[in-house]
Amino acid sequence: MGFAAVATTGIYCRPSCGASPNPSNVHLFPLAASAEAAGYRACLRCRPYRTEPDRNWTGSQLVCRAVRLILDGALDDASERDLAARLFISGRHLRRIFQEQLGVTPDYLARSARAHFARRLLDDTDLTIAGVAFAAGFGSTRQFLRACREIFRASPTQLRAKRRVADRLVADGGLSLRLPVDRPPDWPAMLQGLQARAIEGVEVIAGDTYRRTIVVGGDPGVLELRPGGPDHVVMQAHLPHWEGLIHVARRARHIVNLDADVAGANRHLEADSILGPLVRARPDIRPPGTWDPYETGVQAIVDDQVGETAGHRVLTRLVEQFGSPVTGLHLIGLTHLFPSASVLATADLRGLGLPRDGAERVKGFAASVAGGAIRFDRAKGLDHLVRSLTTIAGLDDETASHLALRLGEPDAFPAADLGLRRAMSDHPDRPLATQELERVAEPWRPWRAHAAAQLMVG
Repeated sequence: MGFAAVATTGIYCRPSCGASPNPSNVHLFPLAASAEAAGYRACLRCRPYRTEPDRNWTGSQLVCRAVRLILDGALDDASERDLAARLFISGRHLRRIFQEQLGVTPDYLARSARAHFARRLLDDTDLTIAGVAFAAGFGSTRQFLRACREIFRASPTQLRAKRRVADRLVADGGLSLRLPVDRPPDWPAMLQGLQARAIEGVEVIAGDTYRRTIVVGGDPGVLELRPGGPDHVVMQAHLPHWEGLIHVARRARHIVNLDADVAGANRHLEADSILGPLVRARPDIRPPGTWDPYETGVQAIVDDQVGETAGHRVLTRLVEQFGSPVTGLHLIGLTHLFPSASVLATADLRGLGLPRDGAERVKGFAASVAGGAIRFDRAKGLDHLVRSLTTIAGLDDETASHLALRLGEPDAFPAADLGLRRAMSDHPDRPLATQELERVAEPWRPWRAHAAAQLMVG
């Protein structure tokens, strides 16, 4: 997206801002944090802090993946050196390439992201200043005050006094917060996809709202997502405590894949003779995401073993038998937390309806996740992720590709998927061969996940 900063005013703006400065005085920055680090302050008209930092960085893939990790909280409890180690580079090299390509250090980007989230909480909610500080991931109110003065040049109290009347979201219980997005998903299509994969007792769709149970600090909570305005989705959270709310909001974005580069995918795919008409008819289609990659992985293994219809019954039994019950929510269709990886790794899965090999595969996958052998942070790219899932957990390529797609890898493509092969065939009773689909899909790189989403809806 990028931001425009005006040298004569010391202010930076969103591209959509109505200001019309002299072009010779304008400097472009890839991130809001980059403009802030250069000494510019946020425009009070377009309020760039109400946008989400762009995860689809057009520079090096290494920097792109580092930015994603930081925005997902990689530096909340770790150092720049720890992050660099996850990327197989030195901490010094990480800081150097960040300064060269973004104009900020990794630590500054993390601090800016927390401050921007906190300022949205000041606008949207009535949480106390201390509550906002801890919800945004700051270790103390003093840290929060220092970050606000550094980035916004005002105290939290002064910032809250500037909020507009329409900013405050009134919640019927819980806490509501806007999740910023450049263009919202095609909500009916997204709900249709989530409904098809909803795990009974854990997830439910009612009207235009998606709900699910989650775990926060070892305690159960409920998360709701519903359509908002042209630049946001509304998250309503019912949590046992608000500390670390920023992590819940970050993961909630992944459920409906709010950080997907839909515009970039559409530009590439609309020239294709097969996908072009679909993209033009439904430009806001995006691949579905996930709250918990481990949960989605278990579901993918079960569906691969017994099919989606029988898989739904197996997952229902698995949740009832091994998931932790959640009381008081049965009237809205929520009854359990999904069983943890450590529980399933040692569980006796006989009697669920899975073949013996399938049960062992679920347990092996859960053990790999619980032991840290498989990580879902996307630090090493699509090929490494698929390779680790197939070698460590013993999944087949289709299941691994399905999981990678739900994780947000834009080029993940489960070519063996029966639904995709039927969608590409003139005769649904004669699905296209996997190898032929792979050949046809080659020009769709690096956006094959978006192509798959279009085909499944179209």
